[in-house]
Amino acid sequence: MRALLINLKWEGERLAFQQAQAKNYGLKLEVLSAVTVAELDPKVDDVFWERWQRPLRDVEKATLQSHQAAWKRVVELGSPTLVLEDDAWLMPDAVSFIAEAARLESVEHLTLETRGRRKLIGHAHHHSRLVRRLWLDRTGAAAYLLWPAGALKLLARSQAVPALADAVIVETPRLLRWQAAPAQAIQLDMATRYSLVAPIMVASAISTVQRPSGNHFRYRMRRIYMQVRFGLSMLRPRTELVELVPDCVKLLASDGELTHD
Repeated sequence: MRALLINLKWEGERLAFQQAQAKNYGLKLEVLSAVTVAELDPKVDDVFWERWQRPLRDVEKATLQSHQAAWKRVVELGSPTLVLEDDAWLMPDAVSFIAEAARLESVEHLTLETRGRRKLIGHAHHHSRLVRRLWLDRTGAAAYLLWPAGALKLLARSQAVPALADAVIVETPRLLRWQAAPAQAIQLDMATRYSLVAPIMVASAISTVQRPSGNHFRYRMRRIYMQVRFGLSMLRPRTELVELVPDCVKLLASDGELTHD
């Protein structure tokens, strides 16, 4: 299985971790240099960046363009491809799960991760009970399997409405989104939430930067519109609003051992 890794060139410890993880799981890792703020195109002060529900931090703009580079690469490769941020931690069964999931039909994007927030999920895929239809997800762009058709939709949406990378995934119309259930990945900073010990320590480059004020009328109206959309999605029949947990936690909790290697 080919994996695209988004990595800032100065994050050597994260790169080493991802290389070791890829070797351990037999992934063919292709490293994509993450876009920096200085490399943004359009530049940080361009009006292009003012189309979403709130102003974006400069680092959020760079993160989006890093994912756009990965989406373009998926289109070039022409096959389902794993996309990872450099703090994504795969669970022991993730690669075998991904190999099976890559053969599924009517899937364009498959989220592997969980991040301590509930998601609105629907029916299981008719060829896999471990893959559930995903209707609402508030966060999560660190680990996902992406099909070329899905990549094209994400690129079109992000060019029209540049947003947080995970928001683009949630808000792209007609994207066939699915969820691994149980989850097959977490970000390293979530390890303690699931009683796991992270192999390396990480800190978010985004959360340390203050969020720009979004009180302007046009931003408020956009937020209201999206909240109405999300509210309507909650009315779908036969759905569940749940927090998913990593597969190793679900399997090992009953034994009293929450280790991961």
